[in-house]
Amino acid sequence: MGHEVSQACIRRGRGHGAERESRCMTLAPVGLTGPGMPEQCQVVEGGTYAVKLVGSDQPAAQKQALEELKAAHGDKLVIIDFTHPSAVNANAELYTAAGVNFVFGTTGGDRDALMKVTEQSGVYAVIAPNMGKQIVALQATMERMAKDFPGAFAGYKLEVTESHQKTKADTSGTAKAMVSSFQGLGVDPFTHEQITQLRDDASQRAFGVPEEFSNGHAFHTYTLTSSDGSVQFQFKHNVCGRRTYGEGVADAVQFIASQAAGKAPKKVYNMIDILEAGEMK
Repeated sequence: MGHEVSQACIRRGRGHGAERESRCMTLAPVGLTGPGMPEQCQVVEGGTYAVKLVGSDQPAAQKQALEELKAAHGDKLVIIDFTHPSAVNANAELYTAAGVNFVFGTTGGDRDALMKVTEQSGVYAVIAPNMGKQIVALQATMERMAKDFPGAFAGYKLEVTESHQKTKADTSGTAKAMVSSFQGLGVDPFTHEQITQLRDDASQRAFGVPEEFSNGHAFHTYTLTSSDGSVQFQFKHNVCGRRTYGEGVADAVQFIASQAAGKAPKKVYNMIDILEAGEMK
């Protein structure tokens, strides 16, 4: 995901004249990563960008790297986090302690603790389980549907199946958010633990995932069936690759940088906030 996000930010920063001045983004020369990773990576997008990597097994070096970047770039520095559920809370504490604004797409971890430490720190942040702008719009639509028509699907049975690459350790955050909306619509009791996860090749092929996207996809199907089985509704959103998420992250980075520059009173946002602000490009 890191490469796709980096490439999207580089593409977004290629404007000309006033557009370039207002939208320009560049990669920091240093990135943070997990333990046991290479000391450097290269991002290729209209050129080659070398990025030094500092692992979480070097906490002092990570702290120093953040402090130096913050001193050099101030509020123009925005961290983008797509890591592992086990790193969610430690990473948030690291960023907030350094006073660095961030975009957080990693799911899992203690979400209440994540929100609390972020809100108390005073940094600007976008925290969202999904960065795909069209999927965000669907989520917002379902939230509003549940608010406007509570109980519309009372008595309906819900089934949810999601498929992601094998490296995704936790249940889809998008699926969980959609389940909350369906609960508001009155479906029969359904918990996040009932979501079916597909992570093996055979199940994914049967679910319609193209083999070439085994290592990067997000397929979701939500099925609602009436109590007598005579009526069925189905909602799907299937994504091959990661480009759409990278573009959404670029939107989030520009949005949070503009909020920080304008000293906006609200500091913690989600992708629906960005959609409502008309800031998705």
